[in-house]
Amino acid sequence: MSRRFTPKVVTANRLREGDVVYLTADDRWSPFHHEAELIEDEAHGQMRLIHASAQKLMVVGPYLADARPGPKGPEPTHFREEFRTRGPSNYAHGKQADFWNV
Repeated sequence: MSRRFTPKVVTANRLREGDVVYLTADDRWSPFHHEAELIEDEAHGQMRLIHASAQKLMVVGPYLADARPGPKGPEPTHFREEFRTRGPSNYAHGKQADFWNV
């Protein structure tokens, strides 16, 4: 018996800055998890991951991360992914300073 597919988002790091980004339904890379495309089909997820992996001049290390639907968009389900949404942890800079209340 195969396992049921868990919803996912495509995430990676920007090549230049190293910031965490998420692939949106309209093929943008957003720094906001809630703007990511929530993928609920395994085949579609693999296609989106292939698309992301081909963007070698924009992002590095794309992968599918578990997510769940939320009131404002996808929400992370794992501590690691929740932590990645906040940006650098050593002090307030980057999106952590600019967008903490988003």
